[in-house]
Amino acid sequence: MTKLSLTQAINAGLRRALEDDPKVVLMGEDIGTLGGVFRVTDGLMKDFGSHRVMDTPLAESAIIGTAVGLAYRGFRPVCEIQFDGFIYPGFDQIVSQVAKMHARTHGSVRMPITIRVPFGGGIGSPEHHSESPEAYFVHTSGLRVISPSNPQDAYTMLRQAIASDDPVLYFEPKRRYHAKGEVDLEAPLSSAPAMGAARVAHPGTDATLVAYGPMVGTALDAASAAAADGVSIEVIDLRSLSPVDYGPIIESVRRTGRLVVAHEAGRTLGLGAEIAATITERCFNHLESAPVRVTGFDIPYPPSKLEKHHLPDLDRILDGVDRALGRPNSLTGMEDS
Repeated sequence: MTKLSLTQAINAGLRRALEDDPKVVLMGEDIGTLGGVFRVTDGLMKDFGSHRVMDTPLAESAIIGTAVGLAYRGFRPVCEIQFDGFIYPGFDQIVSQVAKMHARTHGSVRMPITIRVPFGGGIGSPEHHSESPEAYFVHTSGLRVISPSNPQDAYTMLRQAIASDDPVLYFEPKRRYHAKGEVDLEAPLSSAPAMGAARVAHPGTDATLVAYGPMVGTALDAASAAAADGVSIEVIDLRSLSPVDYGPIIESVRRTGRLVVAHEAGRTLGLGAEIAATITERCFNHLESAPVRVTGFDIPYPPSKLEKHHLPDLDRILDGVDRALGRPNSLTGMEDS
């Protein structure tokens, strides 16, 4: 086991994929000579050459379009979108070509493309640098969408994504880039949890709290804080956003009777809405209260001085748990609802 930051774990996953398969190529803006704006790809061009770690023009549509051509020729491109808000120029290629080519050709063409997207807020960046666009791609059939929350998953899930014959959107929680954890670099992929599997990150009995990517750490902090108040929260790390592994969520809600979903993205038509609706359909007779969503607000991402008020934090998540438990909360005041 090696202790790595999430950034280092992603770098190690890319390095291992380049070593294992000569058809793996990396593409992106400033990923080569500079090593990426977050230094995620640092050292890879030096070790593997500019023909496999390629600096591209500032044109996301060209990056994704070129990846489609490479995939046609048997390569496994890994594209970096420098920031979440820069993905929109490549949206047409992702939705109209990457997601549909397999079905359009009746299975004769595969698109083994991995698209890395640093996403979410919390780093004090301006507009277009702190967005959460995952719901657009979850809504698009033909794409897998995943998001790791810790270094081990970052390493393993990236290798699984690159090895997959399906196109994968790999959303990296940029404000967790420096979080460290133990990583087993030698564990075979065959023994790792499936890329699409959710996991119970913290067991509990009173309420189920579902999160993914950058919010998992905040959810775990909330579980620790709630325990001091005598409330037991089960935290589920979604890991895969499309498809969603509902099994662990259903099993948990049937025990706890309460569901809280947290994410940075806006509330309306966010992933939390889909999870809340699905769990209501499948666990209606087990629910003791209505599902609760704790999310970002339905506004353009605010200036950095205000983002702490926009992002769900420990207090807002605990308030959501209080709502699910019928305890005094921000909506009911000091009186029980």
